Amino acid sequence: MVKIGKKEKNGDLYKAILLLQNEEECYDFFQDLCTVSELRAMEQRFEVASLLSDGMIYNDILERTGASSATISRVNRSLSYGTGGYEKVFARMKKK
Repeated sequence: MVKIGKKEKNGDLYKAILLLQNEEECYDFFQDLCTVSELRAMEQRFEVASLLSDGMIYNDILERTGASSATISRVNRSLSYGTGGYEKVFARMKKK
């Protein structure tokens, strides 16, 4: 998996996301920022990550989400070898 180097990324986007105060603001911001297909793809990957994290198997995830096996595999690699971002978010969501 290729990570974006610190010199390559523009931190302003991430700082802007942190300024959003609620789900509605977040939804509006991402609606303006992304195309519908980009949003759907991110939503699908997040759902796949959540299901994998909960121990669901590939075939059940494919059937439930419609995600391709390549997408499921890519998300699984992120869960196993990524930066831990999914895990941090899932842990915080469970606390709420």
